[in-house]
Parts: sequence; C-alpha cells; structure tokens
Amino acid sequence: MTKTDFPVTIWHNPGCSTSRKALQAIRDAGVEPRVIRYLETGWAEAELHTLLEAAGLTPAQALRRKGDLVAELGLTEADDAMIFAAMLVHPVLVERPFVQSPKGTALCRPLDRLTALLP
Repeated sequence: MTKTDFPVTIWHNPGCSTSRKALQAIRDAGVEPRVIRYLETGWAEAELHTLLEAAGLTPAQALRRKGDLVAELGLTEADDAMIFAAMLVHPVLVERPFVQSPKGTALCRPLDRLTALLP
C-alpha cells in the first residue's frame, strides 16, 4: 500500500502536543496525511458540521474548554447552536486533533482513538 492509497486528513494545531503526536503516529504508519491547520484557515460552516457529524459528536462534546475563552463567551451552559456559531468565529474552541481516514472520523483525544483509523 502506498501513502496515497490510504488518504488521511488531520485537522492540526502544531502548538498542541497531542496533535503533534497524532501527526507523527500517522506518518509512522506510513501515511503522509493532508494537514489542515484549522487555526489559520478557520472553519467553513458545512465543513465543521460534516466533521462533527462524521465523528458522532455535538458541538458541546467537541468544545475545547481549556482556557478562558469559553467562560468569556458565556459558553459554559450554552446550547449547541451557540457553541457551533462561536466555533466558526473562534476556531480554537474546537478540540483537537480530528482525524479522518477511510476507516472513519474521530476526535483523537485521547490519542489511542487514532489507532482504529490507521491502516
């Protein structure tokens, strides 16, 4: 199997150690993934919706609660629509890393969720 025979995409934050470890694990599996630096590109509404749906997560379940932004924006008790809207404006609110492969889509935190997605 060549690297292109098994397409993998990672929504990556190079400042996150878990995301860096996931990227390295994908490469160690012999795959060069498509890397999306979502903090730089932002999220398209349809892309984020599709990603969450594929992973079986609600916006609240994918919300990165670390840091002060969640509280500052009043998202601690917000509904999914409000959280989703905030994620589009503030990409950092989406937990990471998300990984998609022919085997599925998952939020790979904890990192052991990645194994099921690799060849």
